[in-house]
Amino acid sequence: MFEGIDAVLFDLDGTVIDSMWMWEDIDIEYLARFNVPFEKSYQEDIEGMSFHETAVYFKERFGIPDSIEQMKHDWNEMAYHKYKYKVMPKDGVVEFLQWLKASGIKTGIGTSNSRKLCETILESKGLSEYFDTVHTSDEVTAGKPAPDIYLLAAKTLGILPDRCLVFEDLYQGICAGNNAGMKTCAVADEYSKLTWDKKCKAADYSITSFRELSKYMN
Repeated sequence: MFEGIDAVLFDLDGTVIDSMWMWEDIDIEYLARFNVPFEKSYQEDIEGMSFHETAVYFKERFGIPDSIEQMKHDWNEMAYHKYKYKVMPKDGVVEFLQWLKASGIKTGIGTSNSRKLCETILESKGLSEYFDTVHTSDEVTAGKPAPDIYLLAAKTLGILPDRCLVFEDLYQGICAGNNAGMKTCAVADEYSKLTWDKKCKAADYSITSFRELSKYMN
């Protein structure tokens, strides 16, 4: 799995941290402010979108009167406390990151989340030291499934795309890694369990827990 791999790149939400449950709660609460009923189906539409693209989608679909910047500010405020105190790393990911660092394999994050929230969770959980670079989709032209975010991370690390392995919990993210010419591994998450078979078919590898990677870490 790691033969010929010089860098491992990760999505954040649902991959490195167990946080997808939180976003549904925030969506319900936020839309209620504008008397808009929550519909789970729309979450498929925003899968892979950048933080900014999601705000544009919300504004256009639900007629949110606030500005895009105000919407993003409100989401950051709503999520900040949960990220700092309630969200935890996925099982086994810390040990895996420690092994990657000890093995000299470079690491990076390519997330659709905001930089503020990304930095909040990485710092609060002591994960910052394990990542050589962190990029958000707002830094590139298009969100996932476009390959831009992962190509940017690889470029920053100075690693060719075909020497990178991407861990992703969502189908659109796996497609982003594939479109970047990288190896991909699907990560199981409760939020996206209904698309598990679809994700596994799209990815080169799949894991239900990072604990499964211990066989490579001996």
